[in-house]
Amino acid sequence: MAYIDNPELTKRIEGAIDSLRPFFEADQGDIRLIGIDKNMVVKVELLGACKTCSISTLTLKAGIEDALKRIAPEIHSVQALEK
Repeated sequence: MAYIDNPELTKRIEGAIDSLRPFFEADQGDIRLIGIDKNMVVKVELLGACKTCSISTLTLKAGIEDALKRIAPEIHSVQALEK
């Protein structure tokens, strides 16, 4: 998978992820940015307890994706690496 090279966009997305990180850590989890593909889909990896959480799909769409789209409206969606 090829990822775009856009340092400004990556910095904004990393900042948004950093602001969400305490919520993940409170549940013994974490999130890591993998990259942004050419279709403007943000790829992330859910770590720790978040990786196997039964509501991770809801968290991904209703939490992470909404937060990232607010700071980067050009983003189409957010996808997690497969469990």
